[in-house]
Amino acid sequence: MKIESFIRAMAGTVVLVSVALAHFVSPWWLLLTCFAGLNLLQSAFTGFCLPVIVLTKLGWLDADGVIHWGGRKS
Repeated sequence: MKIESFIRAMAGTVVLVSVALAHFVSPWWLLLTCFAGLNLLQSAFTGFCLPVIVLTKLGWLDADGVIHWGGRKS
């Protein structure tokens, strides 16, 4: 899986969970949706994305931007 697809899937999941929690629990959960949107915007302008850093440190992201779950095979 390419990192761009992973980031979009993760952000979409956070938004959907946030909307469900806002509907069933409290409208304050919509702040999580705002947080996801703001993170997407700032990463578009700055290039800083925490999941990319974490996956790189774990050795799961190669130089081509492809995620290898559990690490690269030798």
